[in-house]
Amino acid sequence: MARKREAPTAEDVDESPRKGLKASAETTAGVLPAEVLEEMGEFEDQWEDDVEDGEDEGEVVIAPDSDDEDGMDVDADQQEDEDDEKREDFKVYLPGQELGEGEELVADNSTYEMLHSMGVEWPCLSFDILRDNLGTGRTTFPATMYVVAGSQADRPKDNKLYVMKMSQLHRTKHDDEDGMADDDDDDLDEDPILESKTVSHVGGVNRLRVMPHPESHIVATWADTGKVHIHDLTEHVRALDTPGVIPPKNPAPIYTVGQHGKTEGYGLDWSSVQIGRLLSGDTAGRIYLTIRTPSAFETDAQSYLGHIGSVEDIQWSKKQAGVFASASVDQTIKIWDARNKGKAELSVHAHDSDVNVISWHPTVEYLIASGSDSGVFSIWDLRMWSAASNPQPAATFKWHQGPVTSIEWKPHESSVVAVAGADDQLTIWDFALERDAEEETTMTTGVDGSQVEVPPQLLFIHQGQKHIKEVHWHGQVPGVLVSTAFDGFNIFKTINS
Repeated sequence: MARKREAPTAEDVDESPRKGLKASAETTAGVLPAEVLEEMGEFEDQWEDDVEDGEDEGEVVIAPDSDDEDGMDVDADQQEDEDDEKREDFKVYLPGQELGEGEELVADNSTYEMLHSMGVEWPCLSFDILRDNLGTGRTTFPATMYVVAGSQADRPKDNKLYVMKMSQLHRTKHDDEDGMADDDDDDLDEDPILESKTVSHVGGVNRLRVMPHPESHIVATWADTGKVHIHDLTEHVRALDTPGVIPPKNPAPIYTVGQHGKTEGYGLDWSSVQIGRLLSGDTAGRIYLTIRTPSAFETDAQSYLGHIGSVEDIQWSKKQAGVFASASVDQTIKIWDARNKGKAELSVHAHDSDVNVISWHPTVEYLIASGSDSGVFSIWDLRMWSAASNPQPAATFKWHQGPVTSIEWKPHESSVVAVAGADDQLTIWDFALERDAEEETTMTTGVDGSQVEVPPQLLFIHQGQKHIKEVHWHGQVPGVLVSTAFDGFNIFKTINS
């Protein structure tokens, strides 16, 4: 969450920069300053301190007490009054409110249990979380997690797959809260460790997905060259944990889907019910099925035909074998039986603009969430769908002011979904919450007197990244979200997730 700091008066001006705040007035509304992102906890090389000893990285300058000219202690009551005045300078910011002259946004660390940022060599517009052997339901800190991402470099030959291990992910210090207890100092740190291995990739990566498997790490990538590549990164992941293991250098893909020709695409998904079955959809509206055999992979020669526009997203059912959904710029969502390539079983006009993303609920088999180019996202009950009906969504929201770029159900709570948009917002929603008139009145009143209606289902607004492209819940660390944008990754857990 972000808080708005009011513009200081002339007598409040302090020449010393304030901790975590930008000294200039160049902050864009809705985007956190770079200095605030640094305070989240940048990843550092574990040997960096030895190499760069003596260099000053982001030294915090704390202004001296202006009233303590004689070096004497400030009266405790007077200090408390001053602290209260400082707190009043900060107000909750809601997207849509205009910042006044001299006002800026700062991160409210007290709303995060963990918040870290990570920069990368090239923007990674798609990634996936790798399953590990550290157990499920992990709630203790520091946390460790594994991620694989694909780049969008300026030249096709410079693209890479990044296999990353992020460790020492400590709880976030609430250092903007005065008088915080020091009981948990052992759990707090600002220097997580990032270890990585890279694999060359020809062409930018439009979409990347990891095959569900308890032992191997098979990854599919949709390249902007029109090829879908399948990579075995098992040894690269093992090398991050086992000293002395040297993975193959720039191994070739173990299989390439060539049926799409030179037509690129975005729809890509592995089945979690029938392991080894991969679907890929292109901008020509075609969907191809690739199946893992005992010795290799094979792609069907015939495609699934039904969409009259680009297939933007594909999702296998998490419960039913051989059933999948597809979303398209033709504004429809279609439900398919994998045995029938000629026609979808169901087709619904879901939005009045491109359907960018969909997410099939992991445990409730009849729920699908969808996000559109207009910023609208909806929740659909498939029990209401039939070939002859024109069903309405069970819920629909227009909160985001830009295209919805990613949507995903939370794996550990059936009513919670995360939504990312091109408006630089990542929102968390809980559809089990009901409207509370008294609470709603408080939240819809802007601090400047303007009315900003906040739906009761909206749990959290995360900001600070530019052009957010994808978000995923961590399946083994409940409540943790990882998001990627043009300016890097955020790894965080909110206090209400």
